[in-house]
Amino acid sequence: MALRSTSLGDLERTVMDTLWTHGPDLSVRDVMDHLPDREDKELAYTTVMTVLDRLTKKGMASRTRDGRAWRYTADASREELAATALRSALDNVQADRKLAMLHFLDDASPAELDDLKAALAEVERRHT
Repeated sequence: MALRSTSLGDLERTVMDTLWTHGPDLSVRDVMDHLPDREDKELAYTTVMTVLDRLTKKGMASRTRDGRAWRYTADASREELAATALRSALDNVQADRKLAMLHFLDDASPAELDDLKAALAEVERRHT
């Protein structure tokens, strides 16, 4: 995965949700047809095209030529994007990474801690 950035604006996130849910290989028109109705205004075709182009440049989507149009596909799953964002946040900690993780986990729910324990057990199983 060659993500250049994991930060997403609201519209970028909405478009990525559409690629994840209705993709792969969606045209700009396909994406527009699947976007949720917006109360504030209707999106222009060129706006959605620009967002898809930005997502491609960020490494979150790829595109292939289909006649005169492009077809877009998400390059990473929601989970891969979340993992990359978490890794990036930890990489930015200059001091004690363990302390940063402890601060994060202090607010975790019992269900989240159970998920973490299960994930750690899976990673340990894979590495043995």
